[in-house]
Amino acid sequence: MSAFHWLNEQFSFFGLPVYWSDFLGNILALATVWLALRRSLVAWPVQILGSVFLLVASLNVHLGGNAARQVVIIVSASWGWATWKRSREQEGAINVRWANWSERAVLIAAMVLGTIAFAAVLQWQDASFYPGAPMWMVSADAWIFVGSILAMYSQARRYIEFWFVWLAVDLVGVPLAVHSELYFSGIVYSVFFVMVVLGIRDWASRSKPQEIASPLEPAVLVESREETSR
Repeated sequence: MSAFHWLNEQFSFFGLPVYWSDFLGNILALATVWLALRRSLVAWPVQILGSVFLLVASLNVHLGGNAARQVVIIVSASWGWATWKRSREQEGAINVRWANWSERAVLIAAMVLGTIAFAAVLQWQDASFYPGAPMWMVSADAWIFVGSILAMYSQARRYIEFWFVWLAVDLVGVPLAVHSELYFSGIVYSVFFVMVVLGIRDWASRSKPQEIASPLEPAVLVESREETSR
């Protein structure tokens, strides 16, 4: 492991101390979002590699929830990769759609109950920030974990709502990263915010206007206008 010790070393990024693991992981995370926006299969292996780097960064600053998140992302990305590949083989494209109301209800319930449950586990094990950390801090760490899982699930299912879940993760991720001195992560989360908004518009624009189901209407299949990126 000594060969990878440099990942936990810092360098100056416009005056801010940044870990190499944090830097490389987030560069790949940005690439992942851009590739997901284009509905490219390459997004998944890039995300797996980026999560490996971010796992190292999280362990280095004792963010138990965020570290667990990276492990789950690696597993989920493997599943999502297989799901998208199968979809392209069967349908000829990566088609996306709005989730229906029952699917949205499941996502919301999982957000709330999952965050509460995982925050309790983190606090019980003193696995987030420091022993005795206030519950709001632990809950933020837990939400990053739970929200990322739900975003990965929604992305694999090709719900357009997956962008909204990432948006909620970003809103918590920026202050959490800065508080943990993962400054580059904080910067990247801010960039994610803009890319997520573009992602929502892009995925919707790839369908015929009359076929786009709004969040207030039943979901229908959204057909791609162009062949998915390879």
